[in-house]
Amino acid sequence: MNKPTVQAILDRHLETYRQHHRLTPPQARACHRIGLCRTAALGGEQVQCDHCAFEQYRYHSCRNRHCPQCQRHASAAWCEARTAELLPVRYFHVVFTLPHQINPWVELHPEVIYRLLFQSVWATLNTFARDPKRLDGELGMVAILHTWGQNLSRHVHLHCLVPGGAWQAQTQRWNAARSTYLFPVRALSRKFRGVMVSALRRAQRDGELFRIAETTQIDHTLDALMQTEWVVYTKADIQRPETIVSYLARYTHKIAIDDHRLLSVDEQRVRFRYKDYRDHDKHKVMALDGEEFIRRFLQHVLPDGFMRIRHYGFLANRCRQKRLQAIRMALNAETEQTTLEAGRNGQPTAAPAAYRCPCCRQGRLVVVSSLAPVRRREGITA
Repeated sequence: MNKPTVQAILDRHLETYRQHHRLTPPQARACHRIGLCRTAALGGEQVQCDHCAFEQYRYHSCRNRHCPQCQRHASAAWCEARTAELLPVRYFHVVFTLPHQINPWVELHPEVIYRLLFQSVWATLNTFARDPKRLDGELGMVAILHTWGQNLSRHVHLHCLVPGGAWQAQTQRWNAARSTYLFPVRALSRKFRGVMVSALRRAQRDGELFRIAETTQIDHTLDALMQTEWVVYTKADIQRPETIVSYLARYTHKIAIDDHRLLSVDEQRVRFRYKDYRDHDKHKVMALDGEEFIRRFLQHVLPDGFMRIRHYGFLANRCRQKRLQAIRMALNAETEQTTLEAGRNGQPTAAPAAYRCPCCRQGRLVVVSSLAPVRRREGITA
């Protein structure tokens, strides 16, 4: 029996799903690319072992950011590029969660709600960091948007990796965070709630939430949400560089579900593993019919061009290299961090075993020919 994959689920159930549901253009493109991933339709290479003459065809990846087969490699490449930017300071992992009452609005205006979430989280943390009674400086943040829970339900939250301190440009000093939680969680929660609710009210006034039929519903919902506690979670500070890399790898290019969580797929149902956080983190199995699984999966496809990984403060793209160099000098740290040149657990980032022959385990696979995409050979535009 072949190992179940999201690609196999789409191949078996997508046509039935289309009969009852309309795909948005981003969803249709994601399904199309996932269906072609690592097949002859995208072309590839013929490789041969230089020791035992073993041959194998390797087809290209689709590189779609929602594809389970592609994101592991994208995550590794992204993290390798980011490790050189790590500072020799404590790091904090902060999570901001949107209340589920806003989920229907996310369905109608994902690009607006996601954008306001990023802006509100940064405004909240930046306000605390610039407070003279706290860090009195510029904060840095890497923020990663997740829209799902373990059971593929909509659960919109932002993972933030924050260096433990702020940069004071005027005095050229690094003001280190002294607490083990960065900022008080309850104060963060209430500030975030106020900023996000205000942003949603402005969006309503500016006509950005035009797909919501009853405008009075927006005011009623926001009034009710101001009376509830919003979830903000701060994880214990992280000190070891390899632990930081692990966090980056875990959250940057993660998608709604990985193939390794899938247990089986047939003509009716899809079974997969999930962790039930409400039941003491117990591992359970969920069974969904094929259409429902695809519906849940596709609700996490992002709008075209929307960046789900963003950098802020002294980690922003426009000033990151200059700021990090100044901070390292202030910390008396070397610009080149030799401890970060190795990958996780101190192993080299490039693994020669990745190119080793799976047959004899001694030779290396070398490319002997290129395979043109099947669709081009057949005269069809890919």
